[in-house]
Amino acid sequence: MTESFRHSGEYENPYQHASSPVNPEWPPPPAHQPSAPTALLTEPVAQQPRSRRRPRGPVALLTAVAIVAAAIGGGTAYGIQELTGNDTVATASSTSANVVPSSQKGTVSGVAKAVSPSIVEINAQSNAGSSTGSGVIITGDGEIITNKHVVSGASQVKVTTSDGKEYTAEVVGTDSSKDLALIKLQDASGLTAATLGNSDGVQVGDQVVAIGSPEGLTGTVTSGIVSALDRDVTVSTDEGQQQGGGGNGQWPFEFGGQQFNGDTGSSTTTYKALQTDASLNPGNSGGALIDMNGNIIGINSAMYSASGSSSSDAGSVGLGFAIPINTVKADLAKLRGGSQS
Repeated sequence: MTESFRHSGEYENPYQHASSPVNPEWPPPPAHQPSAPTALLTEPVAQQPRSRRRPRGPVALLTAVAIVAAAIGGGTAYGIQELTGNDTVATASSTSANVVPSSQKGTVSGVAKAVSPSIVEINAQSNAGSSTGSGVIITGDGEIITNKHVVSGASQVKVTTSDGKEYTAEVVGTDSSKDLALIKLQDASGLTAATLGNSDGVQVGDQVVAIGSPEGLTGTVTSGIVSALDRDVTVSTDEGQQQGGGGNGQWPFEFGGQQFNGDTGSSTTTYKALQTDASLNPGNSGGALIDMNGNIIGINSAMYSASGSSSSDAGSVGLGFAIPINTVKADLAKLRGGSQS
């Protein structure tokens, strides 16, 4: 290359005088400068792909996290759908699940509006006469939880929902040790199932709402607090005793070593109950005790009223008891299996 440049005379020495001869010792000027600049430019270009690859680790990690989050979200939605199906009991893992709309959260009116469609009136006919109680819808196709003493010995059971529709029901299973019964409506669908909460999370002083049909007054709403936990309540397991009832139409029970509303008889069972001062009266049996988020935390089962009371002091005196809903949930399989204890 150097030789060809010398012959071509394409470049002149910038220090050469116009009339001076070319000094052969001077180095020839370069023909052009592509090689060195090209080499310099090539290095950043070669590094460019590496600079682009550097953030790909975090980006890939974020993408993986997003995919996992989406998968978890989809699984959660599926789980909720499974729990709220027509043939599955709707449950809440804790009492924090909100059934009540956020605009009415924490209000008695909000709880009543959200849960009343899941509470029914039960009329049972037996050889001893008729009785009126309440029940809680737990599936959309008409499974209902109530007290055993509401349907004990019944030859016919009629159920009226909050919208006035009447159904015939059959007794599926009973458990006298917990005073529980499961009945099933005939030809029912699309009913509003209640959400069963977690009674283990209930604390003394929590506000509660009771819904039932005292004295046949369908859909009556009262409110109060949880007065105590784990009260030992003793009730009769004798079918005839349950049908006979006690004072003022109340079911007899024992509490604190004393008998209320009549004689429980010799055949009894004891269960742990929630105590409440929410007003309960005859007909509230089998109805719902509800937390302020709209979750069922208990099934109302026993209430005290002074025997021989006059019309001026008859009614609730703020001493009522409910079977914890976790006890109910633990008993569901037995009841669905047709137990008749």
